[in-house]
Amino acid sequence: MQTVLLAPLLFLLLTAGSDVTGKGFDQMPNFVLMVVDDLGIGDIGCYGNDTIRTPNIDRLASEGVKLTQHIAAAPLCTPSRTAFMTGRYAIRSGMVSTGRVQVLLFLGGSGGLAPSETTFAKRLQHQGYTTGLVGKWHLGVNCKHRGDHCHHPNQHGFSYFYGLPFTLFNDCVPGEGSDVLVDLQHTLQNLTMLLGVGLLTIVCVRVCGLFEVSLWLLVLLFFLCILATAVWYVPFKFLSTWNCIIMRNQEVIEQPMTVETLPQRLLGEAQNFIKRNVDHPFLLVFSLAHIHTPMFKTPQFAGKSRHGAYGDNLEEVDWMIGKITETVDSLGIANNTLMYFTSDHGGHLEDSDSQTGQKGGWNGIYKGGKAMGGWEGGIRVPGIFRWPGRLRAGKVVDEPTSLMDLYPTLKYLAKDTQPDRQSDGYNLMPLLEGEVARSEHEFMFHYCGIYLNAVRWHPPGSDSIFKVHFFTPNFFPPGAGGCYDTRICLCHGEHVTHHDPPLLYDLFHDPSESRPLTPDTEPRYAEILEQTAKAVERHKSTLPNEQAPADAHSEANTAEQGVELQLTWDKILWKPWLQPCCGTFPFCGCKENTTHM
Repeated sequence: MQTVLLAPLLFLLLTAGSDVTGKGFDQMPNFVLMVVDDLGIGDIGCYGNDTIRTPNIDRLASEGVKLTQHIAAAPLCTPSRTAFMTGRYAIRSGMVSTGRVQVLLFLGGSGGLAPSETTFAKRLQHQGYTTGLVGKWHLGVNCKHRGDHCHHPNQHGFSYFYGLPFTLFNDCVPGEGSDVLVDLQHTLQNLTMLLGVGLLTIVCVRVCGLFEVSLWLLVLLFFLCILATAVWYVPFKFLSTWNCIIMRNQEVIEQPMTVETLPQRLLGEAQNFIKRNVDHPFLLVFSLAHIHTPMFKTPQFAGKSRHGAYGDNLEEVDWMIGKITETVDSLGIANNTLMYFTSDHGGHLEDSDSQTGQKGGWNGIYKGGKAMGGWEGGIRVPGIFRWPGRLRAGKVVDEPTSLMDLYPTLKYLAKDTQPDRQSDGYNLMPLLEGEVARSEHEFMFHYCGIYLNAVRWHPPGSDSIFKVHFFTPNFFPPGAGGCYDTRICLCHGEHVTHHDPPLLYDLFHDPSESRPLTPDTEPRYAEILEQTAKAVERHKSTLPNEQAPADAHSEANTAEQGVELQLTWDKILWKPWLQPCCGTFPFCGCKENTTHM
């Protein structure tokens, strides 16, 4: 009799337990974050472009929420992606520069995202999520020796990594030229040639008997020539071997990589990750190699657009986004998956040549582009969220938002309530769901390297969004819209012009930043500068050294306060003992087995 009574009771308990489990799963959504490289906001149909076909990205916007004032924390990939992953300005983790080099240049360097930093992947991993990164990383690999992987994605919360630990750049494709310190390469090459000519001259003098020259001196000079040649030739002429590699987790599986098949392989890995993890909560960051140069020449898309190679590549991006969306929908998980589409920063205006034409993107009506500090064209990016059943289709948000907002948003949705460190982003869900009308970003700070370049203020109770520029990059030639002499704008010294008083714009009425405000044209002029100055002081007080560095000598002070700068010369230059390698260094080389794909 007791057995008969216990059976239905046990059944009820098991049923109740399964219900709880089911509800718990429903409350743990999946996340698919798709990040394009160097994409201009003016290149997407739903943001106003009517000549490049982007139907799949446009569909995401029509089925979800489109952000019109979505801002990257920096106009270059390494600091921008740092801020995106950590929810904090890159200066907090030392991923900023005081000089000309503003991104990581060599996989064999020691700089990168510090092991002490926390990414949203690491937080979600603690909440039981399976986390994956497919595509570009560009936040470092090793610290002290080959294989310590202290900066590697696996050490920053990603349980699975497949892709480029560096980035796609011209050196990866023969005939595309070089992106890395070209002027330094030429200088070192010329010095080596002069040294060689000098040695040859001394040998001739000795042979002719004009002067008595010690044989040991000649031997010493010979080895000095060999060493000088190696200093520039080995790091720079083998860049495709050192930097253009593919890793699966911590193993180098292709070196150098075959660029032609890269898009298909990245897409396949992203789709397979979703399929493998369909039965439990997952985070996928699909970090595309597009649209950074060099351009891909996929036969399916080559010559099909109205904008040359760049348009072809962007239409390929749209197709890839469509395939990822199709995968999510076909598996029946769309209603439990937040999909997000963005770019790490604006398009590269100066990137072009006489054969290909324009290689960089179009930033619409916005001034400036990649690497141009706080100008809107370099930091205003697409921002699209889709979550059927949770987010209203077709909604448009015109409030200031940031790529740094993803960190607290994912934490909130994953029910992570554990204490955290200083954050600069805000949970976007109240804004996306229409529970609030205004963004929590009253002030936003725009950095150019280590230097505070501009500040955005959205005053309470006002539609205006004021932007104060403390300095601006010097465009060349005069009157141009970019730095065509250096091919990328710099943030320091003679490369910038400081403004006193600062330049002031109202982005609500003048989004292209073409009409500076004055005390005569803006009644709140003095108040805006005063409020902005106070906000800057409050912001500085939260930084590790209590004050944002204003010049190069502040680097030492920053390090003394516990934040070691990661983009200094000693950290970015190539170190053979840190170089990832398949095979025996320096004879690195392998090809991925793609027969199973």
